[in-house]
Amino acid sequence: MYEKEIVYVLSDSVSDTAELLVKTVAAQFIGTEFNIKTISYIENKEEINDLIALAKLSNAIIAYALFTPLFKKHLDDKANEEDVMVIDLIGPLLETFATKLNKQPVQKPSIIEGPDNSYFRRIEAIEFAVQYDDGKDMRGIKEADIVLIGVSRTLKTPLSMYLAHKMVKVANIPLVPEVSPPEELFKLSEGKCIGLTMSPEKLREIRVERLKHLGLSPDSSYAKIERIKEELQYAEKIMDNIGCPIMDFSTMAIEEAAEWIISSMSHQVEIISS
Repeated sequence: MYEKEIVYVLSDSVSDTAELLVKTVAAQFIGTEFNIKTISYIENKEEINDLIALAKLSNAIIAYALFTPLFKKHLDDKANEEDVMVIDLIGPLLETFATKLNKQPVQKPSIIEGPDNSYFRRIEAIEFAVQYDDGKDMRGIKEADIVLIGVSRTLKTPLSMYLAHKMVKVANIPLVPEVSPPEELFKLSEGKCIGLTMSPEKLREIRVERLKHLGLSPDSSYAKIERIKEELQYAEKIMDNIGCPIMDFSTMAIEEAAEWIISSMSHQVEIISS
């Protein structure tokens, strides 16, 4: 039976490179199974404290790529205090460069600039879409370029990912009658939130297929037309209160919707064509 080790990969920017480095190293230890968990865009000391508590509980390693000196010092000090093993993935390299060049790094989170900037922006947007998909983390509402809202199976996630490949940071929030929407939605600037909807009949078709795919009965209340109409009416009221535009996906393709969004939001977000 394989021994399992947990490694947290922490970054105050994009974490894909740090994660790849950790996976490359982990692959050298045959016979040990690693559970590698990434945390990107760390924003405050409280998040660091929570992570250290988790690492201590599971006897995990924290591998970090932090450009913010305040976060790095806090992590090192707290980890030492709690006897948690940490490894700095970029500090030694930064120090070597600083010595060789006889100059100091800017020490702030960033993505690489230059001819290949679009690649890193795309990666950043994809990571953002995954992290803030389906209301998993409400902090995404404030940080997103665009926030999509709608009931279940109105194509929020596919549209979010499509837009992410266009380098747009998208968070999406499900609307459910039994759950109050987050207050942050009502504080968004005009045009930043977009509601997604479709006809009850089309939505029922999609939900029935989803239930079949999961091996569940299509007779579930989830796919009943009465329930769907109730959800759509509730969502429409929320969208009206927010004052956001509504896109009907009954006949619209994702590509068409994405291009419309990019065109209408181009004055708010910087879009680089792929």
